[in-house]
Amino acid sequence: MPVTVTVLPTGVSPADVLAVARDDARVLLDASTVEAMAASRSIVDRIERDGRPVYGVSTGFGALANTSIAPERRAELQHALIRSHAAGVGAPMPREVVRAMLLLRVRSLAMGRSGVRPLVAQALVDLLNAGVTPWVPEHGSLGASGDLAPLAHCALVLLGEGWVLGPDGSRLDAAAALDVAGLRPIELAAKEGLALINGTDGMLGMLLLALADARHLLAMADVTAALAIEAMLGSERPFQPELHAIRPHPGQAASAANIARLLRDSAIMDSHRDDLAHAVQDAYSMRCAPQVAGAARDTLEFAGVVADRELRSVVDNPVVLPDGRVESTGNFHGAPLGFAADYLAIALAEVGAIAERRVDRLLDVARNRDLPAFLTPDPGVNSGLMIAQYTAAGIVAENRRLAAPASVDSLPTSGMQEDHVSMGWAATKKLRTVLDNLTSLLAVELLAAVRGLQLRAPLRPSPAGRAACAALAGQAGEPGPDIFLAPAMEAARAVIAAPTLRTAIERALGPLG
Repeated sequence: MPVTVTVLPTGVSPADVLAVARDDARVLLDASTVEAMAASRSIVDRIERDGRPVYGVSTGFGALANTSIAPERRAELQHALIRSHAAGVGAPMPREVVRAMLLLRVRSLAMGRSGVRPLVAQALVDLLNAGVTPWVPEHGSLGASGDLAPLAHCALVLLGEGWVLGPDGSRLDAAAALDVAGLRPIELAAKEGLALINGTDGMLGMLLLALADARHLLAMADVTAALAIEAMLGSERPFQPELHAIRPHPGQAASAANIARLLRDSAIMDSHRDDLAHAVQDAYSMRCAPQVAGAARDTLEFAGVVADRELRSVVDNPVVLPDGRVESTGNFHGAPLGFAADYLAIALAEVGAIAERRVDRLLDVARNRDLPAFLTPDPGVNSGLMIAQYTAAGIVAENRRLAAPASVDSLPTSGMQEDHVSMGWAATKKLRTVLDNLTSLLAVELLAAVRGLQLRAPLRPSPAGRAACAALAGQAGEPGPDIFLAPAMEAARAVIAAPTLRTAIERALGPLG
């Protein structure tokens, strides 16, 4: 059955955002949201009739907040606001990000604190349900008053202006796209333009998408670490639960439990378990895998708490309170999201960095415990996975640069009215890049670990190892002469990103934590 996400005055869930952004779930406004918005709008209408000066209703914006706007020009003010703030440049943001933004703006309006007519929220819902995706350039938001420019590009489409994203990534005229979809432009009333663009929806949408991806990749990081440890004849003893109970970080315990389970039932592990000549201690990149990945899991948990709070938050400015007051706030400031995204980017960069160290060890004949150099049976004529490690090293270096926090890089704007900005858009956007890079790093580790396991034949690998070898069988081939490596690396990337390998492993071993 098609999935429908119903927006309530209490908001939406992270799963709702993912369903709309990635699975094209339909959106429905609950009747209670219509009532909440209508009640809020009646307060704005009363203010209009009374002639009281209220920011964004009867005044200009930002540094022009003290400029009074005549009643007959207030609708014009809202349209001018959208046009002037749709000032982004660069490549378009991905469709999933824009769809998440649209739903989150609907969520914000539906909470009944923005003073807009229900038809404004319904117009955004109609875009989502018709599959009309605004063209939102990647540059323009400072996290000042939220994501002003990106949201203005979304709002401009409601006016029948601006651009939308074509199915092939092209840029199409918004008015024509609305006509094809059977939709009509809307006219904005007082306060509505400001309510469409003032908030953290872009950065929150990107953070929620990143959290979902990070949860999957951290499980896959435990898989690739375990396979690399198995291929290098590592020890399973550091992953015993009692060793992690005495340092009770929950992420560490979960990661260690995963690795221990992944190493079970392996003839490769059995082959050296009682070997007195075996190393007493493995290198840090092997032995400390759960400490690093576990710390990243705990960071992910923190970022998830921040995102959940933001999903329950009113982030508009000004807000319309039920008692009739209209108050300016700073709730649009993206600092909570920017800090969380920067913190998570640091953690995920290190998960990738330690994976690259295991790849380097797997390829080094001096450290990989009797595997051939660069995991090729005929080193010299063949280079094996030598350059795959170069690629991984380059990605690690890029992630280190991306781990530098964006949220400390405030620049004043709007005539010093907005004199401290969050850079939350930049923080969440680069977090997505770190995740994409981590996918590639884990793919290189998967490819190297599979080759190492193959070279341990006739010893039989663990069930996880067998599943990984099967997943790459058609692309990576068997140990032998060098192959065109880029397609094999792309295939490994696809295996890491998709749920298929994890599902196969969990079918054999039970759920990974």
